Amino acid sequence: MHHKTNKTAQDARFSETHWSLVVAAGGKNARSEQALQQLCQTYWFPLYAFVRREGYSQHDAEDYTQTFLARLIASDDLIAIDRKKGRFRSFLLACMKHFLANEREKSRAQKRGGGEPVLSIDFANAESMYAAEPSHDLSPDKLFDRRWAMTVLGQAMARLKAEMASQGKEDYFEQMKIFLTGGKGDVRYATISAQLEISEAAVKTAVHRMRNRYRKLLGAEIADTVEKKQDVEQELRDLRLTLAG
Repeated sequence: MHHKTNKTAQDARFSETHWSLVVAAGGKNARSEQALQQLCQTYWFPLYAFVRREGYSQHDAEDYTQTFLARLIASDDLIAIDRKKGRFRSFLLACMKHFLANEREKSRAQKRGGGEPVLSIDFANAESMYAAEPSHDLSPDKLFDRRWAMTVLGQAMARLKAEMASQGKEDYFEQMKIFLTGGKGDVRYATISAQLEISEAAVKTAVHRMRNRYRKLLGAEIADTVEKKQDVEQELRDLRLTLAG
């Protein structure tokens, strides 16, 4: 009984700390603006890629992504989310599909953003990023999931780089990051050892620590939009399957 109580308390703290990022984005204060930008940073390009794969032009994809996110934040939908109904990314994709269905029935007379608040989204490289996507049989839904996975990985990697740079170990990160992505090729510990002028044993230890920290940062990125700790593990499994598919 005591164990169950502790677990319940841990789950409550987890929900308060992480799922609240989604709910906070629907508020009207400084914290909501920060939460909004964090969510937009993660999801704007997966949504953009989804709209493009649905057959819309570059301009329309920019317009719809911007307008959709602005209207979502301006509405009470984020506050009203039932967190028991599943992952936030699934909720978001369903909302985008509904939004596009409605927009097909409207004229394109309104200016970008439709009078909604303009979000801080940089579309400058969106089309070149989209052009790099596989052009074969990836459906819009699968492309959305793939871009979500790649974005989360990139954010975790950026956080690890920033942490190591703050510790004066940016050279370590640049030399060893290849061991985190599974694409090390012909790079060997001995090569890194010579470049950094440390022992191979020290390189192995550093890589081990980087991998562990990277996994924790990746889990933290995912935790922001799920309700329970066990949901993080499921999202990590989905992430790996998405990238392997």
